[in-house]
Amino acid sequence: MSTSSTDNDGQGMIVNPKPAADNQDWDGDDADRADRLRFEEEQAMIREQSEARAAAKAAAQTGAAKKASA
Repeated sequence: MSTSSTDNDGQGMIVNPKPAADNQDWDGDDADRADRLRFEEEQAMIREQSEARAAAKAAAQTGAAKKASA
């Protein structure tokens, strides 16, 4: 069975179950607020991890300096 490029077998088609008028994405809707909150939480977590790594590195350097001077 051969198919030509003009056959429409449904593959690659985008199916939108909602009419376009009902599927508008408005700025400031609940989903956007949730995304923004999730992003801010992720950034805070990354910042905390970075600060913890920096503190651990500083503590390790301080400990090494104390051992070297003793």
